[in-house]
Amino acid sequence: MTENAMRRTGRVRWELHLALIVICFVMSIPALYALQVATLTAGEAAFAPVRLFPPGADLLPNMGDLFGRLNFGGLIMNTTIVSLVIVIGKTMLAMLAGLTFVYFRFPGRNLLFFFILLTLLMPTEIILLPLFRMMSDLGWGETHPRLALTIPFLATATGTFLFRQHFRNIPRELAEAAQIDGAAPVQFMFTVLIPMSWNVIAAHALIQFISSWNQYLWPILIVREPADQVIQVGVRSAVNFGLQADYGVMMAAGVIASIPPLLLFIFMQKQFMNGFAVTRDK
Repeated sequence: MTENAMRRTGRVRWELHLALIVICFVMSIPALYALQVATLTAGEAAFAPVRLFPPGADLLPNMGDLFGRLNFGGLIMNTTIVSLVIVIGKTMLAMLAGLTFVYFRFPGRNLLFFFILLTLLMPTEIILLPLFRMMSDLGWGETHPRLALTIPFLATATGTFLFRQHFRNIPRELAEAAQIDGAAPVQFMFTVLIPMSWNVIAAHALIQFISSWNQYLWPILIVREPADQVIQVGVRSAVNFGLQADYGVMMAAGVIASIPPLLLFIFMQKQFMNGFAVTRDK
């Protein structure tokens, strides 16, 4: 490569990096704005436009109001338990379904898989009314709210498709060798498939955790007691905090609710990206 070509390449990379930095900054403006408003008092946050710099000194008092008067600690605990149960249950059922569709032959297998994928086209709002009636008949909304928040969401068409595609890329000779050694299907899954699928498991778990963490419509319909609610309903209740809208408390609630999934994504970013690299060489 000539010197002029190297200079042009370096200039293009510099311009590309600068453009990416600007784009990232523009996309982060809403989060930065919310974080700034969360540091302001009710009076300061009421002014329009809100000053963007320097930050205020009311962040800790706003968070204290959330944890003290709105029970954000309990809401975070409820949401964590619900999300973990959904993630573990969905992942296990999705892996078992993927194992079934790849390594078992039975009549109507492809048709059944087609109907499972067809459920991806159904909006969640369609099933809310019959699901609400079912949970009301069982009485779970009043007596067992965590069961009502978790059991209806353990099945996953997305996870079934993801693990089916991943398991199809694993050489079938491994299954044949395990069968010769007398390994049962579940034993084969735990000893062979799971150790080779950690990236896919992490990607699926992260998606399901964020989806479960952000539940709002279903919890507000089915859960009766405020102490049993989840974090997103708590964020909504922060809007009506006090005698007037306190935008500082509201934004602090949004920031707090965003921290756990953000930290989880940062921690599992590599596994998440690798989990969807289904076309790379095995």
